[in-house]
Amino acid sequence: MANLRLALAQTDPRVGDIAHNREQVLRWSERAVAAGARLIAFPEMCLTGYPVEDLALRASFVEASRAALVQLAEQLGAEGLGETPVVVGYLGRSPRTGAPQNCAAVLHRGRVATRFAKHFLPNYGVFDEYRYFEPGDQLPVLRLDGIDVALAICEDIWQEGGRVAAAGQAGAGLLLSVNGSPYERDKDEQRLALVRRRAAEAGCALAYLNMVGAQDELVFDGESLVVDAAGRVLARGPQFEESLLVLDLELPEAHSELPDGTVLADGLTLVRVDLGGAPAAAPAQPLVPPMVPRLDDEAEVYAALVAGTRAYVRKNGFRSVLIGLSGGIDSALVAAVAVDAIGAGNVYGVSMPSQYSSQHSRDDAAELARRTGLHLRTVPITPMFDAYMGALGLTGLAEENLQSRLRGTVLMAISNQEGHIVLAPGNKSELAVGYSTLYGDSVGAFGPIKDVYKSMVFRLAGWRNAVAAERGEVPPIPENTILKPPSAELRPDQVDTDSLPDYALLDAVLDRYVEGDQGRDAIVAEGYDPAVVDRVVRLVDVAEYKRRQYPPGPKVSPKNFGRDRRLPITNAWRRG
Repeated sequence: MANLRLALAQTDPRVGDIAHNREQVLRWSERAVAAGARLIAFPEMCLTGYPVEDLALRASFVEASRAALVQLAEQLGAEGLGETPVVVGYLGRSPRTGAPQNCAAVLHRGRVATRFAKHFLPNYGVFDEYRYFEPGDQLPVLRLDGIDVALAICEDIWQEGGRVAAAGQAGAGLLLSVNGSPYERDKDEQRLALVRRRAAEAGCALAYLNMVGAQDELVFDGESLVVDAAGRVLARGPQFEESLLVLDLELPEAHSELPDGTVLADGLTLVRVDLGGAPAAAPAQPLVPPMVPRLDDEAEVYAALVAGTRAYVRKNGFRSVLIGLSGGIDSALVAAVAVDAIGAGNVYGVSMPSQYSSQHSRDDAAELARRTGLHLRTVPITPMFDAYMGALGLTGLAEENLQSRLRGTVLMAISNQEGHIVLAPGNKSELAVGYSTLYGDSVGAFGPIKDVYKSMVFRLAGWRNAVAAERGEVPPIPENTILKPPSAELRPDQVDTDSLPDYALLDAVLDRYVEGDQGRDAIVAEGYDPAVVDRVVRLVDVAEYKRRQYPPGPKVSPKNFGRDRRLPITNAWRRG
């Protein structure tokens, strides 16, 4: 057996900011070399950020990525870091056709030692990589310190065969996969099971490196993993945090003599790269591998919302956010997320009472501000409302929605004047059934809880308060906000259940219709009231035009509104 000290840099790149990302690779490599690493890896397309989407079709951007890769290799060498091989993801180009490719390269001694492209291209859920990339057809195997290390990129281990099977045929001692795998609830168990299965199929240890941070709707949760050939977890990184995982691996010495150019599983061609070094024995004091415990469900979802909100605000060049604070639970949770994401000093709230706003709701908004330390101002909308009503004489739903739209106008006016980005407070239950007002409560550039059902909103609010209490802090969300019946307060004594089923029932039906993609008859067969199901299904189907106009928000479920669920706006067909 031989020893390999492996460093997995779980980083947060910025899409399109190649200069920043290149500097990030340099600084994390410096840390890894200082820790004695013999091989350093960075996430999928970390040099360009991920996903680049249609930037991949811009020739100048592809060439900027390729040039930056060469510059990075030279910089690593110039800074005395070149003796340690570095695996870096980047946007490349097919040498045969010139088509864009999702690539990774090994940088060593000031040059690009080898390049390869992702073999399996995902084309489901949030992915559309067939639109952009040409697949790769090689299996690179690095021989380093007498150990054979096979390389893969993300989807390469999510599909059967391919580089996993080829790594086994090549007799690799380690399969290293660099990833940009987006977060969704309960995916960590799926990932662990996958990594264990692929390690068994390849017959070797497997290191799974994942990026962190967020880009638009996608959140990346890290939680990088290393397992041995038997599936035993050797190391686990933190979730939603940049980190450097450094560990010593005892791996079999290279024994395969398959020649370079051998054709392996799925037609992959073996490409051997000898990086030198003699087999090393285990150090006298091997590093204790990191084994960060997983977050529980509420903690994980909340962390994803915080990470997604922080990234969206900062990566779009904003420093502060603006939220309409009604005293209700949705805006309170959004405010708590924003405070945790960018700090209370950068969060601005506006209370916009009308004649229908209860005193307890006004008090709850003020108490939220006091507890969190965010800025709060009050802008009554009654004078504006009276002016519109005098001019238009609106009644019923038009009168109710006018109040919401006036609040949206106030928020956008303050945003333009002061430079804050507006956060929309709508939750997934409301968006599903169209219980939101266009150009009113849907106003904003980002919706932090867009992919969170109302029942989960209550759970997250209770969880956040409980965490604060455990820390000896003041719980951020007023208890009355959690306990009172939800209401839009657009007419006297209004509550949400005037218009919608109880949220527990509504969310159960929505989970089946949206996430489960079950039809009406299948849901009814599970025991749900046919009248309720019919009503919910119709509300969901006719509200697509509203959802298309809602801002993006962090994806936390297996099927969110936006990237995952793409239905015609005019949808007369009711699925049975």
